[in-house]
Amino acid sequence: MASKKPSANAKRIAAFKASADDFSDLFARETERLEEMADEREAARRDKACESKNRYSSHAEAEQAVAWCADHGKRGLRIYRCKYCNGWHLTSRPE
Repeated sequence: MASKKPSANAKRIAAFKASADDFSDLFARETERLEEMADEREAARRDKACESKNRYSSHAEAEQAVAWCADHGKRGLRIYRCKYCNGWHLTSRPE
């Protein structure tokens, strides 16, 4: 059983503080971690929504791609403007 003397208690507190990390920047580290996670999510969204898809420089070029796909059996595609690259992409997802 631990001693109840104030000096023993002070030693335990000092030992705990010495072994524990410095928590003075805890909120700053957490904010930084959350910002890094948000950046990673945005990069993943950009990759999925833009970088992994074919980009068409004009709406007419995208319409030609839709027509080609329809001729080869892929129907139901639509064209949308990309918010990341301002190009045009195709999707089968309904509006």
